[in-house]
Amino acid sequence: MNNHIEDSSISRNGNTLILAYDHGVEHGPVDFEPEPESSNPENIFKTARHSAVSCLAVQKGIAEQYYEDYSDEVNLLLKLNGSSDLAHREDYYSPKQCTVKYAVEELGADAVGYTMYAGSVHEDKMWEDFRKVQEEARKYDVPVVMWAYPRGRGIEESDYDGQTDPDLIAYAARLGLELGADMVKVKYPGSQEHMENVVRQTGRTKVVMSGGSKRSDEEFLSDVQTTIDAGANGLAVGRNIFQRENPENILDQLEEIIFE
Repeated sequence: MNNHIEDSSISRNGNTLILAYDHGVEHGPVDFEPEPESSNPENIFKTARHSAVSCLAVQKGIAEQYYEDYSDEVNLLLKLNGSSDLAHREDYYSPKQCTVKYAVEELGADAVGYTMYAGSVHEDKMWEDFRKVQEEARKYDVPVVMWAYPRGRGIEESDYDGQTDPDLIAYAARLGLELGADMVKVKYPGSQEHMENVVRQTGRTKVVMSGGSKRSDEEFLSDVQTTIDAGANGLAVGRNIFQRENPENILDQLEEIIFE
Protein backbone atom coordinates (compact mmCIF):
# COMPACT_ATOMS: atom_id res chain seq x y z
CA MET A 1 0.00 0.00 0.00
CA ASN A 2 1.50 3.31 -1.07
CA ASN A 3 1.87 6.38 1.13
CA HIS A 4 -1.35 8.39 0.86
CA ILE A 5 0.47 11.73 1.00
CA GLU A 6 2.01 11.46 -2.48
CA ASP A 7 -1.24 11.88 -4.39
CA SER A 8 -2.92 14.10 -1.82
CA SER A 9 -3.81 17.74 -2.29
CA ILE A 10 -1.80 18.53 0.87
CA SER A 11 1.45 17.56 -0.88
CA ARG A 12 3.31 19.57 -3.51
CA ASN A 13 6.32 18.06 -5.23
CA GLY A 14 6.56 15.65 -2.31
CA ASN A 15 6.69 18.37 0.36
CA THR A 16 4.15 19.98 2.65
CA LEU A 17 3.60 23.16 4.66
CA ILE A 18 0.87 22.73 7.24
CA LEU A 19 -0.42 25.93 8.82
CA ALA A 20 -1.41 24.71 12.29
CA TYR A 21 -4.16 26.52 14.19
CA ASP A 22 -5.16 24.16 16.97
CA HIS A 23 -3.58 26.39 19.60
CA GLY A 24 -6.88 27.69 20.96
CA VAL A 25 -7.49 24.20 22.33
CA GLU A 26 -3.97 23.25 23.31
CA HIS A 27 -2.76 26.55 24.83
CA GLY A 28 -5.74 28.91 24.97
CA PRO A 29 -5.88 32.65 24.14
CA VAL A 30 -2.33 33.28 25.41
CA ASP A 31 -0.95 32.28 22.00
CA PHE A 32 -2.97 35.03 20.32
CA GLU A 33 -1.77 37.84 22.59
CA PRO A 34 1.31 38.80 20.51
CA GLU A 35 -1.01 39.50 17.53
CA PRO A 36 -4.56 39.88 18.88
CA GLU A 37 -6.10 39.70 15.40
CA SER A 38 -4.88 36.09 15.19
CA SER A 39 -7.65 35.08 17.60
CA ASN A 40 -10.09 35.60 14.72
CA PRO A 41 -10.09 32.39 12.65
CA GLU A 42 -11.17 34.42 9.62
CA ASN A 43 -7.71 36.00 9.50
CA ILE A 44 -5.98 32.62 9.64
CA PHE A 45 -8.09 31.24 6.80
CA LYS A 46 -7.13 34.28 4.75
CA THR A 47 -3.46 33.64 5.54
CA ALA A 48 -3.90 30.00 4.53
CA ARG A 49 -4.73 31.12 1.00
CA HIS A 50 -1.03 31.89 0.50
CA SER A 51 0.49 29.64 -2.17
CA ALA A 52 3.06 28.29 0.31
CA VAL A 53 0.38 26.71 2.51
CA SER A 54 -0.51 23.12 1.62
CA CYS A 55 -3.28 22.82 4.19
CA LEU A 56 -4.71 24.37 7.34
CA ALA A 57 -4.98 22.23 10.49
CA VAL A 58 -7.92 23.14 12.74
CA GLN A 59 -10.31 21.55 15.19
CA LYS A 60 -13.87 20.52 14.32
CA GLY A 61 -15.67 23.63 15.59
CA ILE A 62 -13.57 26.07 13.58
CA ALA A 63 -13.94 23.93 10.47
CA GLU A 64 -17.72 23.89 10.93
CA GLN A 65 -17.92 27.66 11.31
CA TYR A 66 -15.44 28.86 8.69
CA TYR A 67 -14.21 26.27 6.23
CA GLU A 68 -17.13 26.39 3.80
CA ASP A 69 -16.27 29.99 2.90
CA TYR A 70 -12.69 29.01 1.98
CA SER A 71 -13.05 25.45 0.70
CA ASP A 72 -12.16 26.44 -2.87
CA GLU A 73 -8.87 28.03 -1.77
CA VAL A 74 -7.73 26.16 1.35
CA ASN A 75 -7.11 22.46 1.93
CA LEU A 76 -8.38 21.18 5.28
CA LEU A 77 -6.50 18.98 7.73
CA LEU A 78 -8.97 18.17 10.49
CA LYS A 79 -7.33 17.66 13.88
CA LEU A 80 -9.27 14.79 15.43
CA ASN A 81 -8.03 15.03 19.01
CA GLY A 82 -6.73 17.62 21.42
CA SER A 83 -6.43 18.56 25.09
CA SER A 84 -6.45 21.80 27.03
CA ASP A 85 -3.96 23.18 29.53
CA LEU A 86 -6.78 23.50 32.05
CA ALA A 87 -7.46 19.84 32.75
CA HIS A 88 -5.86 17.97 35.64
CA ARG A 89 -4.89 14.55 34.30
CA GLU A 90 -2.86 11.68 35.66
CA ASP A 91 -0.69 11.96 32.55
CA TYR A 92 -0.75 13.22 28.98
CA TYR A 93 -3.81 12.10 27.01
CA SER A 94 -5.47 13.74 24.01
CA PRO A 95 -9.12 12.63 23.57
CA LYS A 96 -10.87 12.50 20.22
CA GLN A 97 -13.55 15.05 19.41
CA CYS A 98 -14.20 13.99 15.82
CA THR A 99 -14.37 10.87 13.67
CA VAL A 100 -12.75 10.47 10.28
CA LYS A 101 -16.22 9.91 8.80
CA TYR A 102 -17.50 13.26 10.08
CA ALA A 103 -14.28 15.04 9.08
CA VAL A 104 -14.48 13.81 5.49
CA GLU A 105 -18.21 13.49 4.79
CA GLU A 106 -19.51 16.50 6.70
CA LEU A 107 -16.56 18.89 6.73
CA GLY A 108 -14.74 18.01 3.50
CA ALA A 109 -11.36 17.26 5.10
CA ASP A 110 -8.46 16.46 2.79
CA ALA A 111 -6.44 14.86 5.62
CA VAL A 112 -6.73 14.12 9.33
CA GLY A 113 -4.35 14.62 12.24
CA TYR A 114 -3.87 12.86 15.57
CA THR A 115 -1.58 13.67 18.52
CA MET A 116 0.27 10.69 19.98
CA TYR A 117 2.01 11.07 23.35
CA ALA A 118 4.49 8.20 23.43
CA GLY A 119 5.63 7.61 27.01
CA SER A 120 2.36 8.50 28.71
CA VAL A 121 0.66 6.03 31.02
CA HIS A 122 -2.27 6.40 28.61
CA GLU A 123 -0.20 5.33 25.61
CA ASP A 124 -2.15 2.06 25.21
CA LYS A 125 -5.45 3.96 24.95
CA MET A 126 -4.00 6.35 22.36
CA TRP A 127 -2.66 3.45 20.30
CA GLU A 128 -6.15 1.98 20.22
CA ASP A 129 -7.67 5.34 19.27
CA PHE A 130 -5.08 5.79 16.54
CA ARG A 131 -5.71 2.31 15.13
CA LYS A 132 -9.37 3.19 14.61
CA VAL A 133 -8.45 6.55 13.04
CA GLN A 134 -5.87 5.03 10.72
CA GLU A 135 -8.09 2.21 9.51
CA GLU A 136 -11.07 4.52 8.98
CA ALA A 137 -8.85 6.95 7.08
CA ARG A 138 -7.84 4.16 4.71
CA LYS A 139 -11.51 3.61 3.82
CA TYR A 140 -11.78 7.26 2.81
CA ASP A 141 -8.32 7.37 1.21
CA VAL A 142 -7.22 10.43 3.19
CA PRO A 143 -3.73 10.84 4.70
CA VAL A 144 -3.12 10.56 8.44
CA VAL A 145 -0.65 12.98 10.04
CA MET A 146 0.63 12.02 13.49
CA TRP A 147 1.75 14.73 15.90
CA ALA A 148 4.53 12.47 17.26
CA TYR A 149 5.47 13.82 20.69
CA PRO A 150 7.33 11.81 23.37
CA ARG A 151 5.77 13.05 26.60
CA GLY A 152 4.54 11.57 29.81
CA ARG A 153 5.55 9.85 32.98
CA GLY A 154 7.77 7.34 31.19
CA ILE A 155 9.80 10.25 29.79
CA GLU A 156 9.73 12.40 32.92
CA GLU A 157 11.05 9.57 35.09
CA SER A 158 14.00 9.07 32.77
CA ASP A 159 17.04 11.31 32.39
CA TYR A 160 15.90 12.58 29.00
CA ASP A 161 13.88 15.53 27.68
CA GLY A 162 11.22 14.47 25.19
CA GLN A 163 11.17 17.95 23.71
CA THR A 164 14.84 17.98 22.71
CA ASP A 165 16.44 14.55 23.02
CA PRO A 166 17.18 13.40 19.44
CA ASP A 167 16.88 9.69 20.24
CA LEU A 168 13.42 10.14 21.78
CA ILE A 169 12.31 12.31 18.87
CA ALA A 170 13.48 9.61 16.46
CA TYR A 171 11.71 6.91 18.51
CA ALA A 172 8.41 8.82 18.48
CA ALA A 173 8.77 9.35 14.73
CA ARG A 174 9.46 5.65 14.20
CA LEU A 175 6.17 4.85 15.94
CA GLY A 176 4.45 6.81 13.17
CA LEU A 177 5.84 4.40 10.59
CA GLU A 178 5.11 1.34 12.72
CA LEU A 179 1.51 2.36 13.50
CA GLY A 180 0.60 3.46 9.97
CA ALA A 181 0.88 7.25 9.81
CA ASP A 182 1.50 8.78 6.39
CA MET A 183 3.34 11.73 7.90
CA VAL A 184 4.81 12.57 11.31
CA LYS A 185 5.18 16.01 12.83
CA VAL A 186 8.27 16.05 15.05
CA LYS A 187 10.19 18.49 17.19
CA TYR A 188 13.41 19.78 15.68
CA PRO A 189 16.10 17.41 17.06
CA GLY A 190 18.89 19.99 17.13
CA SER A 191 21.00 19.37 14.04
CA GLN A 192 20.96 18.16 10.46
CA GLU A 193 22.62 14.90 11.50
CA HIS A 194 19.90 14.18 14.04
CA MET A 195 17.15 15.09 11.57
CA GLU A 196 18.72 12.78 9.00
CA ASN A 197 18.40 9.99 11.56
CA VAL A 198 14.71 10.84 12.10
CA VAL A 199 14.15 10.65 8.34
CA ARG A 200 16.04 7.35 8.18
CA GLN A 201 13.93 5.86 10.98
CA THR A 202 10.62 6.79 9.35
CA GLY A 203 11.22 5.04 6.01
CA ARG A 204 8.44 5.92 3.58
CA THR A 205 6.52 7.89 6.18
CA LYS A 206 6.97 11.61 5.53
CA VAL A 207 8.50 13.93 8.13
CA VAL A 208 7.66 17.56 8.87
CA MET A 209 9.25 19.77 11.50
CA SER A 210 7.13 21.31 14.24
CA GLY A 211 7.44 25.10 14.15
CA GLY A 212 7.33 25.48 17.94
CA SER A 213 7.44 28.76 19.82
CA LYS A 214 8.08 31.98 17.93
CA ARG A 215 11.71 32.91 17.42
CA SER A 216 13.72 35.18 15.14
CA ASP A 217 13.30 34.89 11.38
CA GLU A 218 16.94 33.92 11.02
CA GLU A 219 16.87 31.14 13.61
CA PHE A 220 13.52 29.76 12.45
CA LEU A 221 14.38 29.74 8.74
CA SER A 222 17.76 28.19 9.47
CA ASP A 223 16.08 25.24 11.22
CA VAL A 224 13.66 24.81 8.32
CA GLN A 225 16.50 24.87 5.79
CA THR A 226 18.43 22.30 7.82
CA THR A 227 15.31 20.12 8.00
CA ILE A 228 14.91 20.18 4.22
CA ASP A 229 18.62 19.56 3.69
CA ALA A 230 18.28 16.50 5.93
CA GLY A 231 15.71 15.01 3.56
CA ALA A 232 12.57 15.83 5.52
CA ASN A 233 9.41 16.95 3.77
CA GLY A 234 8.49 20.33 5.18
CA LEU A 235 6.93 22.04 8.11
CA ALA A 236 3.89 22.18 10.37
CA VAL A 237 3.86 25.66 11.86
CA GLY A 238 1.50 27.97 13.73
CA ARG A 239 2.98 30.55 16.11
CA ASN A 240 5.92 31.35 13.84
CA ILE A 241 3.33 32.44 11.28
CA PHE A 242 0.33 33.95 13.03
CA GLN A 243 2.32 35.66 15.81
CA ARG A 244 4.11 37.76 13.17
CA GLU A 245 2.79 41.13 12.10
CA ASN A 246 3.37 40.25 8.45
CA PRO A 247 2.93 36.46 8.01
CA GLU A 248 3.03 36.74 4.22
CA ASN A 249 6.69 37.75 4.32
CA ILE A 250 7.81 34.66 6.22
CA LEU A 251 5.57 32.46 4.06
CA ASP A 252 7.26 33.81 0.92
CA GLN A 253 10.60 32.73 2.34
CA LEU A 254 9.29 29.35 3.49
CA GLU A 255 7.87 28.68 0.05
CA GLU A 256 11.28 29.15 -1.49
CA ILE A 257 12.98 26.86 1.03
CA ILE A 258 10.43 24.06 1.04
CA PHE A 259 9.21 23.98 -2.54
CA GLU A 260 11.67 25.83 -4.75
